[in-house]
Amino acid sequence: MKTDIERQSPTAVKMSVHLDYADFEPAIKQAYRAIAEKINIKGFRKGKVPEQVIDNQVGRAYVVQEALNDAVSHSYEKIMRENDFKPVGQPEIEVTQLEDKSHMEFTAEVEIRPDFDLPEFSSVTVEVEAVVADDDAVNEQLAALQKRFSNYQVVERAAADGDVLLVDIAGTYEEEPVEDLTANALSYELGTDGILPGFDDAVRGAKADDVRTFSFIPEAGEYEGKDVSIAVTVKNVRERALPNLDDEFAQLASEFDTLAELQADVSEKVLKMKRIEQGYQARDRIQDVLLSMIEVPLPEKFLARDADEHFKDGHGDDAHRQEYMDGQRRSLKAQFILDKIAEQEKLSVSEAELSAWLMQQAPRYGMTPQEFADALVQSGGVQMALADVRRVKALEVVLQSANVVDSNGTVVDLSELDALMAS
Repeated sequence: MKTDIERQSPTAVKMSVHLDYADFEPAIKQAYRAIAEKINIKGFRKGKVPEQVIDNQVGRAYVVQEALNDAVSHSYEKIMRENDFKPVGQPEIEVTQLEDKSHMEFTAEVEIRPDFDLPEFSSVTVEVEAVVADDDAVNEQLAALQKRFSNYQVVERAAADGDVLLVDIAGTYEEEPVEDLTANALSYELGTDGILPGFDDAVRGAKADDVRTFSFIPEAGEYEGKDVSIAVTVKNVRERALPNLDDEFAQLASEFDTLAELQADVSEKVLKMKRIEQGYQARDRIQDVLLSMIEVPLPEKFLARDADEHFKDGHGDDAHRQEYMDGQRRSLKAQFILDKIAEQEKLSVSEAELSAWLMQQAPRYGMTPQEFADALVQSGGVQMALADVRRVKALEVVLQSANVVDSNGTVVDLSELDALMAS
């Protein structure tokens, strides 16, 4: 095999390949064997049909064409491996010459990951927000705990935000009931905007047995774009009665005997969460720093084709397309950088790490980890999942060597992050 490689740009190569028949012949032999396994010829066992008979039945040209696909694919992949080219997208391949029992030639143009230099990770500095004692956050957690142990008392006054209402809802369109917008004995905390747009405004100030109406226009479903009338009957108004923050409450709501002990525990947990948030912030910002530090040429033709495919249905304008392409450029650049770090550090993904990733990601898709794993296998997405986990590990490698400081200039030790997250 003779190969001429032309570097068309930092992100594109063109290879011109010449295969002598000796290089091409193994693919011919394999094509004959594959065809012999498929066809039924009277007098011959499957898989034992002679080449001459196959030529007479399906034609030598068909055999050569079958072999051609295999030979080109095999040769292309070999050249990519030998030159350590990392393809971006699919190659454009053209067979330029084909002389049976003599030689064949083809060209392949493909966009690849460019060469670029990585910085010394010890030279990278990342700034994160300082972790400080936050009385407001502690009080917020205690208030939430109070709320969990609160009682409700029926009141005769008008409903206000924070009250819990018992309501019946009846939706109608052109005097016909709308089943999906009808419910009875629904308990709802006023002020949370958790039912329908306009609901809170309609019932705020209502008393028991009051009926309030408002209009709602669904954005999807059978009544999409239609003006549906909603009638709300307030059955009762209940006021939340919070327990006092004292030692008795601490004993009721926790394993502690005193309020001071409970407050100290909540404070410690708030501080732990802030440290975890600081770690996640460091991971996000280290990527931003790497993107700003490292110059990486990008395959613009690939990005343009990707945008064409994304907008082929005609949606969006030029500004939307530009925004999309900017996002894709950033994403692809990050992938290039993190993949190169992973290769440089010889990172791999263990079964346990992949399982942990599956458990973390599955709820986002409303699946169990096993269902998500099965879906990845069926869609061919396992390699993409492995690449995602590997890139996260690459970021962690950089963080281990980088200088992480908070907004006060204090060095941040992230070595305890995994332990904090596990505890």
